Amino acid sequence: MPLLLSRTALAAMVVSFAGCANVSGPLVGGSNVQYGDARAVETVSNEFGSTDLQTIAESMARSLLQARVITNSRDTPMVTISEVQNKTSEYIDTRTITDKIRVQLQKSGSVRFPINANEMQGQVDELTRQNQTGLYKKSGAAKIGKMEGAKYRIQGSISSIVKRNANIKDVFYTFQLSLVNIESGVIEWADEKDIRKTSTR
Repeated sequence: MPLLLSRTALAAMVVSFAGCANVSGPLVGGSNVQYGDARAVETVSNEFGSTDLQTIAESMARSLLQARVITNSRDTPMVTISEVQNKTSEYIDTRTITDKIRVQLQKSGSVRFPINANEMQGQVDELTRQNQTGLYKKSGAAKIGKMEGAKYRIQGSISSIVKRNANIKDVFYTFQLSLVNIESGVIEWADEKDIRKTSTR
């Protein structure tokens, strides 16, 4: 004979399962913090924000991946990226912009990236540990002198023009990015993205 559940027990089970589906662990802290949509348009102020970051990274990565120097390449070119220069009057975390663009490009599979200058010391330390400490089999150790150099370098900058009066503040951002052939010094590709943000009192 099948086991019959009361309406109360059944409702309790539904609530329990629903809670398990939405929460991966115990809740800690107060109730005044909420998760939001990371892709939502951010309009807290007219300073550089998360929407601008996402727009620039996606636009520039898409444009670069459509460039002939990339699409006509017979192999997957090695590209390095320099930190974006901040030419505005406000603080902007340009390392975040740089990393966001690199991730977008890396995910495409159309370009490859060597480690950047900030990561080089860790690479040197690992090669030294494998080759000079005597802890690793020589047959399995990563060989010194085998690192690949980049063929192209990505460089960029962000600048702004700010205008204001008693009631309105207008900020015009220009983001520029270019791809340089490291050996020849030739600019193989360049593009820009403009963003205007206006706020009123």
